[in-house]
Amino acid sequence: MPQPLNPKDQSLFRQVVRNFELKQYKKGIKTADQVLRKNPKHGDTQAMKALIMSNMGQSEEAFTLAKEALRNDMKSHITWHVYGLLYRQEKNYEEAIKAYRFALRLEPESAPIQRDLALLQMQMRDFQGYIQTRTAMLQARPGVRQNWTALAIAHHLSGDLEEAEKVLTTFEDTLKGTPPVSDMENSEAILYKNTIIAETGNLERALEHLEKVGYRCTDVLAVMEMKADYLLRLGPDRKAEAEEAYTALLERNPENSIYYNGLIQAKGIAESDHKALKALYDEWVEKNPRGDAARRIPLDILEGEDFKQAADIYLQRMLKKGVPSLFANIKSLYTHPAKRDIVQELVEGYVSSSPAQANGSDDAKEKEFLESSYYFLAQHYNYHLSRNMSKAMENVDKAIELSPKAVEYQMTKARIWKHYGNPVKAAQEMEKARLLDEKDRHINTKAAKYRLRNNENEKALENMSKFTRNETVGGAMGDLHEMQCLWYITEDGEAYLRQKKLALALKRLHAVYNIFDTWQEDQFDFHSFSLRKGMIRAYVDMVRWEDRLREHPFYTRMATSAIKAYILLHDQPELAHGPMPTVVNGADGLTDEEKKKALKKAKKEQQRLEKIESDKREARKAAAANAKSIDGEVKKEDPDPFGNTLVQTKDPLNEAMKFLTPLLSLSSQNIESQTLGFEVYLRRNKHILAVKCLSAAHAIDPSNPTLHLQLLQFRKALDKPAEPLDPKVAEVVEAEFEKLLPKSQKLEEFNESFLSANKGSATHVQAALSGRIFLNADSKAQCEQDLLATLDSSDITIDEAVPALDLLTKWGGDKAAYAEKAKQKWPESSVFQLN
Repeated sequence: MPQPLNPKDQSLFRQVVRNFELKQYKKGIKTADQVLRKNPKHGDTQAMKALIMSNMGQSEEAFTLAKEALRNDMKSHITWHVYGLLYRQEKNYEEAIKAYRFALRLEPESAPIQRDLALLQMQMRDFQGYIQTRTAMLQARPGVRQNWTALAIAHHLSGDLEEAEKVLTTFEDTLKGTPPVSDMENSEAILYKNTIIAETGNLERALEHLEKVGYRCTDVLAVMEMKADYLLRLGPDRKAEAEEAYTALLERNPENSIYYNGLIQAKGIAESDHKALKALYDEWVEKNPRGDAARRIPLDILEGEDFKQAADIYLQRMLKKGVPSLFANIKSLYTHPAKRDIVQELVEGYVSSSPAQANGSDDAKEKEFLESSYYFLAQHYNYHLSRNMSKAMENVDKAIELSPKAVEYQMTKARIWKHYGNPVKAAQEMEKARLLDEKDRHINTKAAKYRLRNNENEKALENMSKFTRNETVGGAMGDLHEMQCLWYITEDGEAYLRQKKLALALKRLHAVYNIFDTWQEDQFDFHSFSLRKGMIRAYVDMVRWEDRLREHPFYTRMATSAIKAYILLHDQPELAHGPMPTVVNGADGLTDEEKKKALKKAKKEQQRLEKIESDKREARKAAAANAKSIDGEVKKEDPDPFGNTLVQTKDPLNEAMKFLTPLLSLSSQNIESQTLGFEVYLRRNKHILAVKCLSAAHAIDPSNPTLHLQLLQFRKALDKPAEPLDPKVAEVVEAEFEKLLPKSQKLEEFNESFLSANKGSATHVQAALSGRIFLNADSKAQCEQDLLATLDSSDITIDEAVPALDLLTKWGGDKAAYAEKAKQKWPESSVFQLN
């Protein structure tokens, strides 16, 4: 039982609680000390003081005091509740749940404890526990709608749709009257119940329910869409009604392609009946003459002369308007070579027959049409399915000549230089585009991105600082972290990784990792907020999205880069001190003495940068009180701005695992995830997990070049293991690996067979040649010649050719000959320059 206080001290204790709720932390501490002077072992007051201290950032002291409070009063639900709250703030949810459960044993009817426990159970996806807690809360307060809704959600997310619907129906039966149409919470509950009925598969009942109660819903568009969807899925008997429903939707929004697809299915028009489809779209063009969708969509289905006529009308209409996004709207057609050629022929014809081109007409409309056509052709010839770089550059120069201040034209010129393989020139041209409109955030970020692709990290940050608040701690980079600017932080990290500045690379990549953790934590507030506001459908969508959060493309990209950085750090520990001039196996000819000097120089540079940052930190301390983040709270100084603590890890492969585990779990169909998993597990001597990654990669793409090389490496590793394998492990690994590469298979024959089967692909040839050298080091000279010969192929691209330089570095081969031949093939490129 809580220790008794006299009335005056009891009043002071209640004041402490109010101070905490009002975030008056200093007053709360002062008042708590008043109570504790007379009652030094009062557990509840100690607990509340600990909670306030934790919110003031004194977490260690808070835990110490909270434990003392528990020792003084083990039977107080307040002390256990606070103990759970402290663990929750530390994100140790398992321990927090244990503390809450103990508090509930002492005070079973406590609504705050039940609420906090329910929120954590939802955060941890403990649906069975959540159902029990929500049931108890409902029994305690059956008149509160959100208690019923929360229980329905608990059953729904646990997979019990029937019970979820039953809970919502039971609440509806308890209502004495019909809620008004303006009651949005009731409207959302009705639609949520309808989605549950639909998820059971009983569409007929879902439709009946929707028609019965849909008129009372404020989300009219959702009701119309759900009704149309149900009618369409109910089969031929309801097609006429479905047609009517989708027609109503199109009248509301004639630019939604999904509605057109629904209407076509409702009418029963076959995909091959191009005439009927064209007639349908023409009808909507007449109804909506200013619209785009009904004109654009038919281009996907029409062919031959019909396509040419429709494309001609569409292209001329858009070019006359000078629509900048025309090519982006059209390029999906290029997967059909015939359509691509027709589009090219049409636009080339516009240019050649344009009066402004033929006789130099000054007519503004003709001039705009001509420059739009040039701009379109520049993008057309720059696109990978219709690439002709010289024509792309020629057309963009003509467009710029007609309109020198058009930002889009200058941006396209920068993209052309990028595809030429010249990131230096591309960055310069994009900077020119930025200077044409310095107030445009989009072009500013593009310029920064091109700077990063050219490894100009400082200049890129300078660009970004033009649109950030730079008075916070950390300057522009601090703001970018505050704004969770994923694309920039990721690109920045990748740029540092290319430069082998692993400390800064890991710093940026860990920052992105932490942003995803923040997104995971941010849902916590919505477990109560969404129920309070009645936004149930959006809440359920959010919970399901959070469950697949690390499938996000940016997580995959960041994680793969981080794993590569840690593998590089494991293989070359000296990189922890900065980029080194040495390469694998000392192929550059440096002596051991020269390598020691290089390492010493790298350490000195690292110390110099640390000293500069330390001086800056000291200078900022005086202004720390004014250094606030966007939400007005004081922003903590970063103790490791250069990532030196991260890069000094003793076990890089173990650190890589925190990035790899979610990657293999949620992006298992990404072959790069599997091949990186193999690299990590092989280095950690986890042979069963390594072969599992190989099997998964083989199932995705058996002819993947990276996989091919790894199969050879693993066979060699099994034949001559660094450490003897446990007999049982060896048996399992051999049995699994036998399916991928039989032990009886001669590795040289396997490699040459792979080479002959894929000689048309430069990437596959590079992998096979690497395999040949791996199996026979004496074949290096011949492999260099064969690698050089890949540049004679007309199909090889710059992106495929560049990795060969890294291969030659690993082989200790002649990079100069390869680089010279590559520069002759791509004279505008800068990526083959040797340092």
